[in-house]
Amino acid sequence: GTLVEGLPFDPVLSAVYARVGYAAFATDVPASIILTRYDDAEKKVEEDNRWWSGHNRDRLALPTFVFAGEPMLAYHYATVPDLANAQGCQPVVHVDVYEEPYALPVASNVDLFFDAYARYLEALLTLPTGRERGTSVLTFPWDVPEIIARDDRLVNLIQAGSFDQLMPSIEEQRWAQKVITTRGSLM
Repeated sequence: GTLVEGLPFDPVLSAVYARVGYAAFATDVPASIILTRYDDAEKKVEEDNRWWSGHNRDRLALPTFVFAGEPMLAYHYATVPDLANAQGCQPVVHVDVYEEPYALPVASNVDLFFDAYARYLEALLTLPTGRERGTSVLTFPWDVPEIIARDDRLVNLIQAGSFDQLMPSIEEQRWAQKVITTRGSLM
């Protein structure tokens, strides 16, 4: 329930920060993500969200809380407080702010985001050139709708149109439909 830069701090994300404070995942492949530092020594997640609220938050249709990103790129991972469940757990989106900003839903909560990203990395490393070429071979989340579709609550939110405002172009809408269709084939 704690507010950070005017938005509720996700309880699962809070628990992650209580345990690690900072993390870098898959730094040995070109598909890594960095969890923004937030511990007793440094409150970078607050600083980043202060900057985010002044530069990018208003460019998206729903408020987002940035907590991770891909190094050297304008790709971020953020929670969406307006779509929290009854326990306060917030869905996670992949945000791209290069040109026209958009956000793709990737998990119904932070825990399932880490699970989906781990499954993506496993799939990437099974490819012959996955370790060397990374996202040029398999891009998260675009190329892994079968991983995203495992999250029932997320698929229900997508079907209900909860993320439509964050996916303004036909390309994002097609991807969302692919996730829904893939979910149907997994059942």
